[in-house]
Amino acid sequence: MNDLSLNKQRSFQFRRGPARFGPRSAMLASAVLMMALPAFAALGEDAISVQADQAHMQGSLRTTQAEAYTVHEIQAPTGTVVREYVSPATGKVFGVVWQGPWPPDMRQILGSYFAQYQQAAGTRASIHAGRKPLAIEHPGLVMHSGGHMRSFAGQAYLPESLPPGVRAEAIR
Repeated sequence: MNDLSLNKQRSFQFRRGPARFGPRSAMLASAVLMMALPAFAALGEDAISVQADQAHMQGSLRTTQAEAYTVHEIQAPTGTVVREYVSPATGKVFGVVWQGPWPPDMRQILGSYFAQYQQAAGTRASIHAGRKPLAIEHPGLVMHSGGHMRSFAGQAYLPESLPPGVRAEAIR
């Protein structure tokens, strides 16, 4: 090995060592780890995290202001569209609607209500054979979901969280 090759190898080995990790590298590593943590806007949760849903779905966000609520529509590259309805009075997501060729991440969009969905879906699967739509109609959660390959749609909302003057039919 010639002297130039040996110097390059030593230089490379020196830069690989722990001395090259400074404050910038530590801050970058922390930021990357924080971005990997799940923080999603979900049914019943704060609207401030809608951007996290957008990032998770890698979609585009469009916001529309209605008289009594705000709709955040996320269009994913897969063609799936998720609309999250937010009450301006509480700042909470009171309704979610989805449609597209692929169902969204239900755990993500239903948040703490996912367990009720999972229980109802499991019960329905054991009772009803076939491809019947799923309907959950509890006092605290209403959800309708159905579809088939490349065509899924559904809605979920919290009846007690509907803003004054807003009817369930508005969540579509």
